[in-house]
Amino acid sequence: MNIASMTKPTLIQINRTLTSRNEILTELAKQLYESGYITDIEEFIEDVQKREKHSETGMENGLAIPHGKSKAVKKAGFAVMTLESPLAENEWPSIDASNKVELIFLLAIPDDEAGTTHLQLLAELSSRLMNQDFVSALKNAQTSQALYELLSQEKEGTAVQNIDSDKFVLAVTACATGIAHTYMAAEALEQKGAEMGIKVHVEKQGANGIEDRITPEMIAKADGVIFAVDTKVKEKERFAGKAFVETKVAEPLKNSEKIIQAVLEAPQGIVKEGQGENQVEQSGKKKGLKDELMAAVMTGISYMIPLLVAAGLMLGIAKLIWILALGMDPVTIGDAAYNDAGGITGFLHFLDAFGNMLFKFIYPVFAMFAAYSIADRTGLIAGFAGGIFAGGLHYTFWGIEGGIPSGFLGALVLGLAAGYSSRFLNEKIRLSKNFSAMKPMFLIPGLSVLFIFILNLYVVDPVFGGLNQLIAKGIESMSGSGQLGLSAIIASATAFDLGGPVNKAAGAIAIGLSTDGIFPLTPRVLAIVIPPLGLGLSTMIDRYVVGRRVYPQDLRVAGGTSFLLGFLAISEGAIPFMLRNPLITIPINIIGAIVGSCTAVALGAVQWLPLPAIWGWPLVTNLPAYLIGLVAGVLVIAFGNILVRYMIIKRKEANGEKIDM
Repeated sequence: MNIASMTKPTLIQINRTLTSRNEILTELAKQLYESGYITDIEEFIEDVQKREKHSETGMENGLAIPHGKSKAVKKAGFAVMTLESPLAENEWPSIDASNKVELIFLLAIPDDEAGTTHLQLLAELSSRLMNQDFVSALKNAQTSQALYELLSQEKEGTAVQNIDSDKFVLAVTACATGIAHTYMAAEALEQKGAEMGIKVHVEKQGANGIEDRITPEMIAKADGVIFAVDTKVKEKERFAGKAFVETKVAEPLKNSEKIIQAVLEAPQGIVKEGQGENQVEQSGKKKGLKDELMAAVMTGISYMIPLLVAAGLMLGIAKLIWILALGMDPVTIGDAAYNDAGGITGFLHFLDAFGNMLFKFIYPVFAMFAAYSIADRTGLIAGFAGGIFAGGLHYTFWGIEGGIPSGFLGALVLGLAAGYSSRFLNEKIRLSKNFSAMKPMFLIPGLSVLFIFILNLYVVDPVFGGLNQLIAKGIESMSGSGQLGLSAIIASATAFDLGGPVNKAAGAIAIGLSTDGIFPLTPRVLAIVIPPLGLGLSTMIDRYVVGRRVYPQDLRVAGGTSFLLGFLAISEGAIPFMLRNPLITIPINIIGAIVGSCTAVALGAVQWLPLPAIWGWPLVTNLPAYLIGLVAGVLVIAFGNILVRYMIIKRKEANGEKIDM
């Protein structure tokens, strides 16, 4: 395979005088951009920097292999640079602390090229860079063409070594991007095993899927298994009963002999049955509680977002056609009178109902997959049950009118409780082999669901129900107060949980006051749309405000959806932000809603009917004042989120902490 086909002489720079990692990455990214490999320099560098924080990309012998998997990569490839003078010892974090980088390969990896020849070539490049003679020849090249010709040479065949040993070790390697470290770690283990006279077979779980898959026959013969990974091990349960050592993927590059000795002489433990891919331990230690909780929330959000988008799309299509094409009042689209309407009217009526039905399952999906992140498949059913309670579906099925669901806070508590209870049961219940099938199919789901039922009945519903009652009474007690004070109370409660129980309690009070002609709905309708618009806007302008992205990719996707749904008066589009960072999002939402609502009310905006968003604008008295308040609230939330998140990121960077916002 000709790895030179992944680059070109114009992407190779010889004997540059740059002195910092950032300068080098920027220069190489510019070359990739100018040659048509990437579409956005800033976005690509941002993704490369994220990979840099994950683990060292500096190696040894002056080599560094930074790489990034990014949506900004148009086609896979790499750029190369040699330096006239090596970097300072600590300028590029390396697996060898004394490494002075002077040869850099920047790999550009697309998000969606799994299984392609391009990624196979990048994998081969990573393996070849483990050859010290090859690396030395590259460093000594005096022209771009000379280095390119070295890359063009076919890899020398590796002599097959007949190892006469009764020791057999298996290994799995996997890194965050599935290219460089995955293959270099595999090469290091195989080479060191051959030197030690020990047979080593490595399965690579990389960007091309599982390569050199370990077979059941190999597992049966193996003395132990090494997990050199920075990600979850796929199908880890295959190795049940085998001694194991688990470490970071970069560790074999410097300590492969110690790792092989450890798995044979002093393993960290035995892989247990049912220890699935979501129960990976790092370096023999359990993942920290904070990291585990964050991973659970992120997993729940990632599975919830597609449902959120689909539900919002159904509602948006139905309402927009109802208003623009049919010229009908959007409030009437859900009337039961249209159940038998037929034609386009009946279709839109049921499409809107379908969207609303999908929204009911946002919390079940979130809680189910949050539990899955903690307990693997054993947590799914209990998590789903917890989400049903959080969404208030039990009130519907039980015929209880006026029941207040626990909303996103309940989904958080119940989803996490489902995961931990299911994992606890899976670890503690021991059955003979004859009855082992009863555990995942009967005992764990039965007992965990019963636990969730009791927890919700006696803790979650009463706690959040009581909280909602207190908030409702507080709002009601303000009905005789001044306009701005009452506006602030209604706006803050409306923005607190975006369509949840507190929001609905505020809505009931506000609509009652409006119906009685006591106080208009102006703060209520503004506070519905300000948070989703503000959060959505913040994901679009963050890089222009502070010069970098402050949101991860999944929340950037959710931000676009939130912004569009905000114009349709669907506040649930902002829920993923609240689930991920409630202590950041909720206070800023409340402040922005108060600022926007009070500004509009103070300037004389008045709206009596419950029609938020664009279709309610014709009903507003003093629309300019209303729009000024709307813009003010949206900007407060957008800039507030960007600046707070930016300060947290900078603080974490200064402390060397992992960044995951």
